[in-house]
Amino acid sequence: MTEPLAGRRILVTRGASQAPKLSDGLRQLGAIPIEVPLIEIAPPESYDPLDSALRDLGQYDWLIVTSSNTVRVLAERAVLVGISLAKFAPQHIAAVGAATEKAAREAGLSVSFTPKEYVAESLIEELKGKIAGKRLLLARAAVARDAIPDALRSAGSTVDIVDAYRNVLPAAAPQQLRHACACGLDAVTFTSSSSVTHLAEAAQACGLPFPFLYIPAISIGPITSQTLRDLNWQPAGEADPHDISGLIAAVARHFAPAQ
Repeated sequence: MTEPLAGRRILVTRGASQAPKLSDGLRQLGAIPIEVPLIEIAPPESYDPLDSALRDLGQYDWLIVTSSNTVRVLAERAVLVGISLAKFAPQHIAAVGAATEKAAREAGLSVSFTPKEYVAESLIEELKGKIAGKRLLLARAAVARDAIPDALRSAGSTVDIVDAYRNVLPAAAPQQLRHACACGLDAVTFTSSSSVTHLAEAAQACGLPFPFLYIPAISIGPITSQTLRDLNWQPAGEADPHDISGLIAAVARHFAPAQ
């Protein structure tokens, strides 16, 4: 049987350490993954708020983490401030996505809640009845959108936010992007809103027009899709479920022969 993505050059925009899972899955379907990392993890402007929250973990009813990167930073900072993350973590821990849950459990945390869908909105909807009058700690990337804390507060909870890291554009990205586009692309995959905005930034830096006309954009979920639309790039496909396996399947669907 012919591989469904045989010879297709697919741009992978994930960070270098996270790209292999997506690239390997595309390669198994015959695609040629073109990796241009658009996300690099950098420290927040200051660790002081995060370290202070870790020292006072016992005052919270819930800890909410939305990425494996956040879990990794929490574990590292807990060691540096001299506490046991597993021992002092709140009774309730919510993790968005299977990868985040796996990272949390590996860090010794007992995850009590994972939303059915791999999106923040699912987290909010499913937590609404559980958090009224509760104090929550939300650890996340700096400058993340405010939909989560706003909605959690509307549900009657008190929410403290701490920045665990920043998503920045790697210095090499513009040059790598120019080379990738010069060799031709059949589709671009996006795994976060940051990957969309960083692609726009990299394109501007190397003099490429954005959005990429006539190149389909395949999104991991509704928020990433909305960011694409906000930047005038209509998604050609969206993952369902909203994870890497779903994204690979969405790329395959897009190129499947019409029935």
